[in-house]
Amino acid sequence: MKKALVYLAIVCCFGSHVFGQNLLDCVNPFIGTGASTTLSSQKHASGTENLANTIPAVGVPFGMTQWTPQSQQTEKKCLAPYYYNDKKLYGFRGTHWLSGSCTQDYGSFTITPISGKLQINPEIYAFDNLHQNEIATPNYYQTDIPAYQLKVQLTAKQRSAFFNITANATDSVYILITPNSDKNQAYIKVDQKNNRISGYNPAYRIYQGSGKPAGFNGYFVIEMDRPFTVRGVFSDNKLQSTDSLSKQKDLGAYVGFKLNKNEQLKLRVGTSFTSIENAIKNLHAEIKHWDFEQIKKESEANWLKYFNKIKIEDESRENKTIFYTALYHSLQHPRLFNDVDGTYPQFDSHYKNATTKGNYYDDFSMWDIYRAQLPLLELIAPEETNDMLKSLIIKGQQAKWLPIFPCWNSITGAMIGDHATSFITSRYLKGFRDFDITEAYRLMRQNAFDIPSKEIYLTGKGRRGLESYLKYGYIPLEDEVLDAFHKREQVSRTLEYAFDDYALAMFAKQKGEKKDWKILLNRSKNYKNVFDKATGFVRGRYKNGTWYKDFNPDIKHSFITEGTSRQYMFYVPHDVNGLIKLMGGKKKFEQALDSLFKKNEYWHGNEPGHHIPFLYNYTRSPWKTKQYVHQILKEEYGNGIGGLSGNDDTGQMSAWYIFAAMGFYPVNPVSGEYQITAPLFKKVSLTLPNDRILNIENFKTNEKSGKINKIIWNGKTHKSWSYRYKDLLNGGEVRFMLD
Repeated sequence: MKKALVYLAIVCCFGSHVFGQNLLDCVNPFIGTGASTTLSSQKHASGTENLANTIPAVGVPFGMTQWTPQSQQTEKKCLAPYYYNDKKLYGFRGTHWLSGSCTQDYGSFTITPISGKLQINPEIYAFDNLHQNEIATPNYYQTDIPAYQLKVQLTAKQRSAFFNITANATDSVYILITPNSDKNQAYIKVDQKNNRISGYNPAYRIYQGSGKPAGFNGYFVIEMDRPFTVRGVFSDNKLQSTDSLSKQKDLGAYVGFKLNKNEQLKLRVGTSFTSIENAIKNLHAEIKHWDFEQIKKESEANWLKYFNKIKIEDESRENKTIFYTALYHSLQHPRLFNDVDGTYPQFDSHYKNATTKGNYYDDFSMWDIYRAQLPLLELIAPEETNDMLKSLIIKGQQAKWLPIFPCWNSITGAMIGDHATSFITSRYLKGFRDFDITEAYRLMRQNAFDIPSKEIYLTGKGRRGLESYLKYGYIPLEDEVLDAFHKREQVSRTLEYAFDDYALAMFAKQKGEKKDWKILLNRSKNYKNVFDKATGFVRGRYKNGTWYKDFNPDIKHSFITEGTSRQYMFYVPHDVNGLIKLMGGKKKFEQALDSLFKKNEYWHGNEPGHHIPFLYNYTRSPWKTKQYVHQILKEEYGNGIGGLSGNDDTGQMSAWYIFAAMGFYPVNPVSGEYQITAPLFKKVSLTLPNDRILNIENFKTNEKSGKINKIIWNGKTHKSWSYRYKDLLNGGEVRFMLD
């Protein structure tokens, strides 16, 4: 099965380079749809941490709705709509699943074609999940359903989708539509006059405010290319004598047709987060006709707009497939949330709509993506990242607080840190000014300095544990941070707040807020307050300054987020040289890095360690950066369903691969500096935001060459182990001379 999967993914990804070919042919959308098989996941991951939780999503970059075959019938937390090895499929879902996450789907619905006798019980109409005749690309999905003698083809755009359903035998064909409302709050209607089915599935919150309405619905409309001959609605596996239903168990609708052999039925689907009427507008704006191939081509062109910005030359088909699949995963989120007319559901509200100029985005898995995924988008999707920044400011204005982890258009209070500040500052320092700078600073400063009232705090607004952090310079163990989804984790919070304080300090300095700059820069050193020099590790600390006693750096403690002290001790991306001094100098720092890797304690499946292999650039052995980065590229990524080492977390795991394979990485994503090493490929060609091109090449003196002897940038020896963003924009040629 695995060999067949690999073959399908790379059959068209041939030759020593991918210049001049369709790069979408190099994508394997099934990578990450099964349990991880990578080395570090086998040791460190447990439960859902072992699942990449990606889906073979059909759509366009940052699309409102993706489409996937569905093997799970629920929107429950941590359960993706699809897993490759599941035995049955229940149809094809219009999904808002956060790719690679352990969160939830919301506002989703499913379209299921069947033939023969009408069936409305999913345990009866479910069909085998067969892979023999399956084709999956970013813009197209095709499969046969032998049980019903049907072929299904699917393509999609930002807010809409197009189905071709071909009958392989003359028969009655039914289309079932089921909103996936676990709370039985959905609505559906069959409109025979307009040859249309419409409905909605309400979104609900998890984390802070779990179970409460998110304040908007996932609306949908489905149009057929011919009148249906029969119609109906159902609930709880029983047919109902009406054309609409709401708030009933397992409700749905069906329409029926008589198709001859080889006859096609076409469906157009529109989606919205604001209304059925706007779902119709979105559909008719994006799909104005019944030409399936034309929509497929338009979807392909949308992907290639971004894919063509990074081209590689390499002998390995597998490496190319992994690379472009990683790029596909990196371009899924944040999610477009507004309709074609600019209408979107107001953030953190109760069914109120607003309008925007430009695009409004949501689903920011911010604890993850500020590290590499958003920095990657800054390079290849700068216009979109600018709208994403403005979206965060809009959220802050509407919620009265800048959100920490905004998903399903709500305050969540999930995870730790305050990393919207990192992203906003990064864009600001890179020269973006087309936003309300004063308002952005006010919102970021409020998070960093102001303690919300108890009532507001309980809704998930404001930094968790800030009062303790400001008082002690760290969050002591006595403060268990109970009003958070991730409770305790005091050491990790302290480390991440120190980084966020640094980020805001850089914004303050650029803006001329000298008093704040000095205060925040001093607070950015708070990482020192949880570093125990006696043991050489970060460690839980009490109010009186004493350290947690029952301590082992290689086991999980409640004061560390999803990891160990050995793994988290290197999280000082803004002051690596300060950390080196704290640890006793470069030699001891390097020894600590060596120990992490030699003990197999490096866990690539957890984001806080993603910068660690690049820290060797700060030691006397920068060649080790290449050694460990290339080892991780080889061991922690693969071209199979288990080829990601943990939750992909809306593309962060994949974005790491993109950067590392190109040979540079934003250890400090605010600074505009990238730590460098030799690329994985013979040649990388990167089109920059100003449309200049940077070529990065490996030159080997012999087949066994591996050590970096010299770096030549535009004809001059490059004496640093880093690039600066402003220098990257000049483009040109970087040559790594290997011996």
